[in-house]
Amino acid sequence: MKSFVDREREMATLAQEYEREAAALVILYGRRRVGKTALIREFIKDKPALYFLVTEESAAVNRASFQALGADFLSDDLLRNATMARWEDIFAWILRHRPSRERFVLVIDEFQYLGKANAAFPSVFQKIWDTMLQHENIMVILCGSLVSLMVSQTLAYDSPLYGRRTAQMKLAPVNFGCYGDFFPEGTSPRALVELYSVTGGVPRYIREFQARGALPALIRERVLNPNAFLFDEPRFLLQREVEDIGSYFALLRAIAAGNHRLSDIASALGQKQTSLPRYLNVLVALDILEREVPVTEMHPEKSKRGLYFIKDNFLSFWFKFVWPNISYIESGHPEVAAQKIRDNFIDNQVAFVYEKCCREAMWQLGAGGELPFPISRVGRWWDNKGTEIDVVALSPEVNGLIAGECKFWKGPVGLNVLNDLQEKVKAIDWNRETRKVYYVLFSIGGFTPELQEAAKTRHDVILAE
Repeated sequence: MKSFVDREREMATLAQEYEREAAALVILYGRRRVGKTALIREFIKDKPALYFLVTEESAAVNRASFQALGADFLSDDLLRNATMARWEDIFAWILRHRPSRERFVLVIDEFQYLGKANAAFPSVFQKIWDTMLQHENIMVILCGSLVSLMVSQTLAYDSPLYGRRTAQMKLAPVNFGCYGDFFPEGTSPRALVELYSVTGGVPRYIREFQARGALPALIRERVLNPNAFLFDEPRFLLQREVEDIGSYFALLRAIAAGNHRLSDIASALGQKQTSLPRYLNVLVALDILEREVPVTEMHPEKSKRGLYFIKDNFLSFWFKFVWPNISYIESGHPEVAAQKIRDNFIDNQVAFVYEKCCREAMWQLGAGGELPFPISRVGRWWDNKGTEIDVVALSPEVNGLIAGECKFWKGPVGLNVLNDLQEKVKAIDWNRETRKVYYVLFSIGGFTPELQEAAKTRHDVILAE
């Protein structure tokens, strides 16, 4: 297992900003637990750095804490004992008295709490940046986990800091391609997919499942236990971003139960469709929901065929199996939820997550030159008659289409799956007359000898395990 997984692209961006000849201002944000602080600490571990974690206390308390931290950084008792009522004075003192002119990193973590405590603080920091920091040999990282506040305070057009950033990063969960690095070498692909179906790519959630033990026992201990860290995590996550948490919980439960069309969600909630978009849009902006349309749709934003899915695997798992059984769990009967997980985990959760893993793998196959042509779009496809294809990749440049099926079965996949896929592809109306069609089959349990032999004799069939 590695102590620090993935994030090569983000580390490269931070390194590039550190090497700038001028001052750098980096905005780093993303949902809680996704690894922002770990990324920062890894980056600054060998650099002169001042790391300040903002608390939810008053602006005056945070200002005093920052002054004390600056005094420690400078080993300066004068600053420690000075009376300073303005942020500008503290920044000016630190910049004037730092012992070296070499570049150093200033990190303000959970920056949004300063603006939450004092709505004028983004303007104060804008003045500090404009009059002091941008003229120094410094790299500033403003980091935050309340996505909506970070966007409004640092990135939005009407923010005082708009246009001053030199880079911005929205940190996403770790991709499945790197997921195995969190676990001992030799962990089977099947076990990794099942683990990923519970934790997703959120490092803090993954850490809860790195302990030895069977997955059902870990779920019962780490999720179905009212005293466990993950038991009420979705509520803690959402209550800091939204006000009417009950409405959002009801909506997420409806989607987790299999209602993905706007009309079906509204029907499940007993509400009008027109009342839902504002809630859905908030959850999409928070990276909790995603709206999918058939990959062949040329104008996705205008499509009326959009379906809504819970994007985060842990939240999907929680709203499927924990929230509907919360009364049983809290009354001391977690075995009810545990039994429902045993009965439905593979078909209702893992199989769908495996499809997402395969769509990610399609991009990897393309990047590795293992596909017959470059691809530019990957997604699912479905029509209004009930035909669905797990993964479809398109290459408009060469008029190419690759259709795939993903099977999380115990046994091997056979020729019948390929034959069914070929029939379903006939329903796709994208460039029907002139397209080049290839097929890819993903299987966690391997392939039958007959299918393997057929793939050897056909140029249009790819088998991926």
